Amino acid sequence: MTISSCMKSMRLRTLPLSLAGVVMGIGMASRVGEVGWGTVLFLLLTTSFLQILSNLSNELGDVLHGTDTDERQGMRYSIQDGEMTIKEMRFLIRASVGGCCLSGLLMIWSSFGRFYGLAPILFILLGAAAIIAAMRYTLGPNPYGYRGWGDFFVFIFFGLVSTLGSMFICCHSFGSFLSLLPAVSVGLLSVGVLNVNNIRDMKTDARTRTTVALRLGDKRARRYQTSLIAVGLVLMLIFTSLTWTHWCEWLYVVTFPLFLLHLRGVWTRRDKALDPMLPLLVMSTFALCVIAGVTIGCC
Repeated sequence: MTISSCMKSMRLRTLPLSLAGVVMGIGMASRVGEVGWGTVLFLLLTTSFLQILSNLSNELGDVLHGTDTDERQGMRYSIQDGEMTIKEMRFLIRASVGGCCLSGLLMIWSSFGRFYGLAPILFILLGAAAIIAAMRYTLGPNPYGYRGWGDFFVFIFFGLVSTLGSMFICCHSFGSFLSLLPAVSVGLLSVGVLNVNNIRDMKTDARTRTTVALRLGDKRARRYQTSLIAVGLVLMLIFTSLTWTHWCEWLYVVTFPLFLLHLRGVWTRRDKALDPMLPLLVMSTFALCVIAGVTIGCC
């Protein structure tokens, strides 16, 4: 096991998607009240550990279930290339769980100054649920990612929990019910990343797992992708139209052409040619959330 093989399996290029909702939540919290930057630091660190844990667990789970083969359309990772053993991967997973627990507890202490009370206990339980969800996507005897539940859990954890949870941990408030709109938007765009990945891998996934894309079929899966992106962007527009106080809060619309470029690729590309559409959607979503979060918090 080398540093390069560890970095390959950690898939650090996926971090912007996991941080997108967090950045949005921090921006929304800044509008509601004062934000402690120590809490923000531990929040970003905890989110990164959770994403790395998910990536490592997914690689191990796919190997153990026979999904990662030479016919797979996506990137190859360390175990498949013989750069890391299963035992070494299990060690990295345990280390990531430890990182999640330590940074998560520091985040809760930084925010609330205690571990007792309703809110701290709920966040401890939420953190435990997030760790389990990160590992059970493909790991275990009956992983939910192999039964078509990936979209649901991505929506919950990358959208609602990421955005609203980050907002509450930073300012101890959810603001108004309108805060739900950006959270749902981020969730839908994040599901889009998973769905385009599943559209690319339909041929090989059909042998070992069930995904929403497989249930829908190729054409309807692409329509589903279009709906996820369109509804996600419309919800952001509705939120801004109801809450804006300065023109700069509309600046995130400059990212919309990137989403249109993504959808064009989804409808015109097949199999491995869809690969570039994943990072395009990840970075488009991250850019939207950064611009929206900064302008909501500062304008």
